[in-house]
Amino acid sequence: MINFFHRQIPNPILFSFGPINIYWYGFCIIIGIILAMLVILKLSKYYKINQEVIFDLIFYLMLAGIIGARIYDVLLEFSYYAEHPINIFKIWQGGLAIHGGIIAGIITLWIFSKKQKLNFWKITALAVSVMPLAQAMGRWGNYFNNELFGLPTSAPWGIPVLPENKIMEFYDYSFFHPTFLYESIGNLIIFIFLIVLNIWMIRSKKMKNIYYQIILSTYLILYSLLRFSLEFIRIDITPSFIGFRIPQIASMIIILVVVIFWIVKYYKILKQRHINAKNI
Repeated sequence: MINFFHRQIPNPILFSFGPINIYWYGFCIIIGIILAMLVILKLSKYYKINQEVIFDLIFYLMLAGIIGARIYDVLLEFSYYAEHPINIFKIWQGGLAIHGGIIAGIITLWIFSKKQKLNFWKITALAVSVMPLAQAMGRWGNYFNNELFGLPTSAPWGIPVLPENKIMEFYDYSFFHPTFLYESIGNLIIFIFLIVLNIWMIRSKKMKNIYYQIILSTYLILYSLLRFSLEFIRIDITPSFIGFRIPQIASMIIILVVVIFWIVKYYKILKQRHINAKNI
């Protein structure tokens, strides 16, 4: 299998119907969504959330996630899209930035929970528990588009890159790190860890806000650490600030927000315990 990746440049088109092309990129995203949907429907029974509500939620998350991820990518590469505005709509060519999807997804979850009168922390914990599974599958779309590769490498699992997709600085190199594969594996590990957390929470009957918050925080921190690390070897063109690529800065901000949330929460818990102790 390693040898296969090392020697093959994939075709981005899965199959064609006359002038209509079906792309691997979209296929991988759809498969990821289907797999995540099957797991979330199973988990929803333990979260005691109606499956009809889950189907509505999946639809809104899909729509918001794709729109948010695309808007974020357009902002990152605004100069390119300003010159080629029609390409904004060609999502089958790639260009879905996950941080935009996460932001749009959380906003959607907040609005959805208010309208459906659901516990925001519960529905969010349920959603992020399966999100890395969809991400793990979706990343394979980048492989078929021959994009988002890393620095040159002599490792046997290095992938070849088409000349037109290479960065000029590394044009003479033949093989590059398959960062899509690293992120896919990392997301799969995060997914397994979150499922283990869910099993522990369900079996221990600890279906409370604090445990939902732990699941959400775990996803945000683990994925942010994964993405922050991989950005050091990714060579796709993206804006930088103070020596860090924008996705790294976004990851650091997410981690900082989670840490501040738990510091404030812990302070409130200590304060409440102090008040309770005085009243005894």
